[in-house]
Amino acid sequence: MKIDKESIDLIEERKKALKQLIPDIFTEGKIDFNKLREALGDFVETSGERYSFSWAGRIQSIRTRDKRSKATLVPSRKESVNFDETKNVFIEGENLEVLKILQKAYEGNVKMIYIDPPYNTGKDFVYRDDFTDSLRSYLRYTGQSNGNGEKATTNPETSGRYHSNWLSMMYPRLFLARNLLSEDGVIFVSIDDNEVHDLRLIMNEIFGEENFIAQIVWKKRSGGANDTGYIVIDHEYVLVYAKDKQSADIQDIEYNEDNLKLYSNKDKYVQERGPYRRMLLAQTSLRYSEKLRFSITAPDGSQITLPNDGKSTWRWGRNKVKWGVEQEYIEFVNSNGEWKVYTKQYLNVDPDGKKIERGARPRTIYSDVDGRQGVIRLQEIFDRRLLEYPKPVELIKHLIKFSTDKDSLVLDFFAGSGTTAEAIFEYNVEASSHRKFILVQLPEPTPEDSEARKADYKTIADIGKERLRRVIKQIKEEQKQKKLEGKENLDLGFKVLKLSKSNCFVWDSEEAKDPNTLVKHIEESAKGASKAEAEALIFELMLREGFKLDSEIQKIKQGKNEFYKISDGEHALWMCFDDKIDDEAVKKLGLAKDDKLVVLDSSLTDTQKVNLARKLRVETV
Repeated sequence: MKIDKESIDLIEERKKALKQLIPDIFTEGKIDFNKLREALGDFVETSGERYSFSWAGRIQSIRTRDKRSKATLVPSRKESVNFDETKNVFIEGENLEVLKILQKAYEGNVKMIYIDPPYNTGKDFVYRDDFTDSLRSYLRYTGQSNGNGEKATTNPETSGRYHSNWLSMMYPRLFLARNLLSEDGVIFVSIDDNEVHDLRLIMNEIFGEENFIAQIVWKKRSGGANDTGYIVIDHEYVLVYAKDKQSADIQDIEYNEDNLKLYSNKDKYVQERGPYRRMLLAQTSLRYSEKLRFSITAPDGSQITLPNDGKSTWRWGRNKVKWGVEQEYIEFVNSNGEWKVYTKQYLNVDPDGKKIERGARPRTIYSDVDGRQGVIRLQEIFDRRLLEYPKPVELIKHLIKFSTDKDSLVLDFFAGSGTTAEAIFEYNVEASSHRKFILVQLPEPTPEDSEARKADYKTIADIGKERLRRVIKQIKEEQKQKKLEGKENLDLGFKVLKLSKSNCFVWDSEEAKDPNTLVKHIEESAKGASKAEAEALIFELMLREGFKLDSEIQKIKQGKNEFYKISDGEHALWMCFDDKIDDEAVKKLGLAKDDKLVVLDSSLTDTQKVNLARKLRVETV
């Protein structure tokens, strides 16, 4: 069986899901839409008028989304740090193609996505999508085919499709990104007033309005900027959506100084329980219950009762109050001859006396993150101002804190200068955690007369990779000074991979119209994958078969043949790229019926293929 040389077929995957859910709507392999309407009953909208969201170019953007990719990711060891051990990944390439390539291996595996896409100000870069062949478009852009590359496009306000062009760029990327989120995963998207309204609409369509969590407002500047024509804009937004709001894992954040000031009272238990704050035991509740209405005996023996207003109750039941008095979790305060009952909310224990670390719910307004810190930090790293508007590390660290666990995977497919990666490196040091990242950045050229170009950084991706190297070096030096080097088992590295043509032969009907090109393709087909470097082919086939980029790769010598075993903890994939494969060598591997072996098509005879297929799964390239 020939291995599939393209990315996952999204249309077929959706058909399979629909067939599993409602099998009776299929007739001879095709959807019968009359049966679908019957199956959905009252859920089908039959009236002519309804609320909907659309834009010029929507259909084309759907085609862009659904077109399968023929590209691959090629490792670049020389640009990486700790390539063989690290689980972090930096991908240089067009993010739409990359998202398609990652679908099979990473579906449902990403806990957090953060992106800072172009804001559509009329000057910032807009990705050029060609739904007929986005790979060829990318190769032309980067100078890998037909000349020295193309210039990035802008989306001026004079364009008749100013908002539509931006929406068509964002839609397929957000759609594919959603597939990668885990069920409890969350996506954060930075944006400003130019497109926040359109972004809300498109994310409602892709993620569902019911999965909207928040629209965070963060103050990006303090003072200055009085040259505006109308009102000074001090803020930007971060939209927050869940894959499934009911499953979303939004965690409490550490108390700040203002929170801690609330815990101002101390008693004899302060060493064990910490300071406490008073909270009235009485409450007015819509869920009125007679069981929560009873008298409480005050220290002087008098009875404390609640107003007879039909809504006042105690927050604790009778037995809990008795326990609270005995364990001194309840405090009585006499004010002007009237007793009031308070519970003691201790900082270090919960109402049941169990040890806890208190936190506060995240809030929608951030006023303590200075937008200028993004520029300042980049200047500290490079000793010059290479980019205009990098996000502050603290902003992304804050988002990471309440939306990820210690081993979570974070994706940023508009990576820019790599702020997300630095935030993860820093937070892993602070929390002794093992969060991982996948960053994707287009090799967008830096302007000819820019500080970046003068410093020999030809692309934004080059800046991002170098930033990561310098941050890693800085952290290692700090760890060494603290004599912690190697003790915390931090992952201070990243693999670099680059978007490129497939290492496997893929028929290109457009190029094959030329007779000379056709002959060349036939020759390539005959040679198969033998010309490709083994490592590049391994990474391509790993992703095609659904194995992650940080899977373990072992080289195993068996007789005259060299095999590669790829493991991700649960499954294993075997590969061999030798010209001829010995049956005895395969036998000694002891492969099971469910194991898969990928080999060159020319390396096995027809008889070998038949015999091996009886014992295990064999695919050829």
